[in-house]
Amino acid sequence: MTTDSMFLEGPASTGQEQVVQRICERVAGPVVGAGVHVASLPLGGLEVWLDSPRHRWRFHHRMARELRLAGWHTETGPDRLLLLGWSAVCLSHRARMLSAALAGRLTDFDKTAFMAVMIATRLRHEGFPIEDLPAEVEARCGDELRWPARLADLDGLERRSSLEPLRLRLAQVAGLEAKVSRRCGEHLALASKVARTVAGGAVPARSRVRSSAPCSSTPGSSSPGAGLTERMVCVSVPNVVRRASVSP
Repeated sequence: MTTDSMFLEGPASTGQEQVVQRICERVAGPVVGAGVHVASLPLGGLEVWLDSPRHRWRFHHRMARELRLAGWHTETGPDRLLLLGWSAVCLSHRARMLSAALAGRLTDFDKTAFMAVMIATRLRHEGFPIEDLPAEVEARCGDELRWPARLADLDGLERRSSLEPLRLRLAQVAGLEAKVSRRCGEHLALASKVARTVAGGAVPARSRVRSSAPCSSTPGSSSPGAGLTERMVCVSVPNVVRRASVSP
């Protein structure tokens, strides 16, 4: 056990038990998650155990991995999981993962747009209620990004330490989390916008006014071509352009 991840300096911090419960239930899934229990230890820290012994080892290790990503040191035993306090190593790992997300997946808005178009189109063909389509697409894209759920798990948690190195790492993590939260919000807003466009069956206004063929740009034209999001929407939604009636 590392020296920076011993027992907490007293009772569990505000909201810690509820946060650990949320994380473990999410990782365990809807069936096993109902049997997740969390309790405080006498000297600080928490213990987590499951009602069902089936696949207990596998779920304990999955939950431990997600709790370490949140910054806690954990130990897995034969019948329970122990959470023993903040770890400088785990907090540094969280900072690296947040930075990697900002420099990697969260820079790829085209991937989110493509996914939103594919999900919205499939759901529409399956008869999913149009009014619920944007929220469903946003939720599924959020699941793919993974960080929206991870950040939501920490709502209400007071993160503190009496050790200066841990306080500095906690502050660094909080700053990165704020950036990731904003970037995730931009991705989810894009997914919802694309889903509303697919649900409405209309081509985005910017691509309609560029040319008579909105899904492509005219060679040699000074006007830029339609963006990837607009092109994907163009080929996914029904053609709603009404033909002008011709008098006999």
